[in-house]
Order: sequence, then structure tokens, then C-alpha cells
Amino acid sequence: MNYKIFISLLLFIFNGGVLDAWPKGIVTRFYDFKVMFGPKAALLEFRGNGDVNDNNQTRLPPFDCQVYTTVRLVETTSIRKLCKTSTIVTVNGMYPGPTIYAQQDDRVVIKVTNLTPYNITIHWHGVRQRLTCWFDGPAYITQCPIQAGQRFTYRFTLLNQRGTLLWHAHISWLRATVHGPIVIYPKQGFGYPFELPSEEHVIVLGEYWLQDIQDLERQVRESGAGPPGSDAYIFNGHPGPFYKCSKHDVYTINVTKGKTYLLRIINAALNMEHFFGVADHLMTVVEADGEYTKPFTTPFLMLTPGQTYNVLIKANQPIGKYYMAMAPYMPAKNVPYLNKTSYAIFNYIKPSNVNALSTSSAIHHKPLLPSVNDTKSVEDFTNKIKSLYPK
Repeated sequence: MNYKIFISLLLFIFNGGVLDAWPKGIVTRFYDFKVMFGPKAALLEFRGNGDVNDNNQTRLPPFDCQVYTTVRLVETTSIRKLCKTSTIVTVNGMYPGPTIYAQQDDRVVIKVTNLTPYNITIHWHGVRQRLTCWFDGPAYITQCPIQAGQRFTYRFTLLNQRGTLLWHAHISWLRATVHGPIVIYPKQGFGYPFELPSEEHVIVLGEYWLQDIQDLERQVRESGAGPPGSDAYIFNGHPGPFYKCSKHDVYTINVTKGKTYLLRIINAALNMEHFFGVADHLMTVVEADGEYTKPFTTPFLMLTPGQTYNVLIKANQPIGKYYMAMAPYMPAKNVPYLNKTSYAIFNYIKPSNVNALSTSSAIHHKPLLPSVNDTKSVEDFTNKIKSLYPK
């Protein structure tokens, strides 16, 4: 009798009893991830967003994102940083990886093909996975890893979610290079509960090691010690001008005086918490971890690994070049870490000619960030974000 009840329950589930309750989304967005390592890997790179509705009719998304694909052959997944060429694991040959664009309540489908010799899974950090927990991505917890040469398709709905999130590998330390943004816009007909920006930019903060990350993890595991500090802190894959061989490896945002910009800031670092700030500019925090907040102004942010903030910043200073900075926050003692600040550039352009950069090559002074162990400043900052924006 119990056996018959069990069979009846299974039939109920798979014939629609539960499947019909799964959120399907208004629009389905398809992405193709190819996890790459080594020579001659065929790459299908998606720039922008493939947008297909429930009737399989392709249309441009309402947030004006271009739709096109590029097929190219990648001979090796290699990058040159800090005077050394390294082979790293990437998605679609990009570091950081491609951005997932969607709208609130969309259904997202991502096909992941593993072209590396390593096991891999992808975790969608901050996605609530309503009734789709098996697509969450933690290896050996919600799924078996995607083995070398195999593929797996993730399907989930961004039910009542909007804002900035993060995706990353969720096995071993591969997330050091296998990560990227998730940008979820409000659904059609709904705007932001704050000033509409003239433009927006995604900034992914990260750590970079010269040593192969798999070898480094193995050495740490065998020694029983904590992880060593990285060799550089990076803005969207760029270490900035004060590292070896990096004078021109600098991330730059071009802005126009008088306009307001939305920065989507993500800490994709493997281990480190980071401060972030822009010289001579205040930021208005409007979102934390995909939730609108009661806006407040601040000269700096502190982000833990996996954390995201959306901030508004007004280009209200004299035309010139201003440093953006990221620096470590490490209140613990006797812990190895890189005690160095990395810089990017917030660059004003002439309003009369958007192609002409500011005439001055001098860069204004650096942001005044808290000291590396300034717990009081961190506490004061975090106390400001406890109030959610009233709905």
C-alpha cells in the first residue's frame, strides 16, 4: 500500500502537480557558457542578450541591449599580467566573465559546456532559486560537478528579484577567475526608486595570482596553512598603474561633467574584503545585494566577497582625472594578505566633444580610504544600510 502511495506521489509531481507551480517567467533568456582552459577551444561568445519570449519570438529587450553573436577560434586562454603570461580558466574567453542581463521575473537558461580538465559548477550568487534549488550550483550539495567534456543546463526564474548579483564557479578555487556579473533590471513598466542615471557601469573587484590557482589550492591544502595573499587587486581584470608592467593596464570610466552615473560594484575576490572609493566624490548607496535601500551618501564602501552595491555618483568636480581605489580591509592579526591599494580612473571628458579626453594628464589626489584595520569605520558604514527602501 505504501509503495502504491509513493508511485502515485511521483506521478503527481512529474505530471504537473508541482511542475505547474514552478515560476516560468514572462521572458526566457538563453546564454551559452563555455568554460575554457588550454589550446584550440572553439568559442561561441554572446555579447548582449538573447531574448526569446514564450512564443519563441525574438525581440530586443526594453533596456536597449544589442543582440548579436560572434564565433571565433581561441588558441589558448591566456592573459598577460604583471610581466607574466598565465593560462587561466575562463568562461567564453572573458575575464571577468560575460554579464547575464535579465529583467525581474524573467526565466534564465544557461548552457554550460566544460572544455577544461577540471570539474566545474556555476553558482548564481544571490538568486533565490524558488523551487529550483538543484540549479543553485554548489558541487556535491545540489548537483554533481560537470565533468571534463560534459555540459549541463541551468534553468531558473528571477522571481521578484532585481538589482546586481554575481555568478561564479562553486568548486575548488576556480571562482578566482570564473566569475561575472548578473544585472537584473526592473520589469517593464517599472522604474528605479531613485534618480534615473545617465549611464551605468559594472565594476568587478577581484584578486589575481601569478601562480596557477589549482596548484596554489593544492599546496595550501597539503600544508594546512591559510591561503597566501594575492599578487594584485584588480578592477574588471586590470591591476592599475602601480604594479609591474601595468602602466597601461588600467580600467577607465569616461564621464561628462553634470551627469549622474550608476555604478554596479561587485566584490568577486576569492578571500579579501575591500574598501572602494572615488577621489573627491561622494557616492549615494541605493541598493545592497539586490535589494533597494534607503539612500545615504558615503565617501567609501566596504564589500565582503560576493557582496554587491549599486551607487549613484555625480560628476560634479572640475574636469580632470580622478582615481578610483580599492584597498584591503583586514582586522585580523597574523594573517597573510596583500597590503596594497589598486587604482582605476574616473575620467572627465570635454562636453563639446565626447571623443576628446580631458586635456590634463595629471591625476588628482587619491581617495581617502579607511586604514586596513579600521573596524569602527566599517561598523559605522554597515549601520547605515540596515533600513530597506520602503515598499
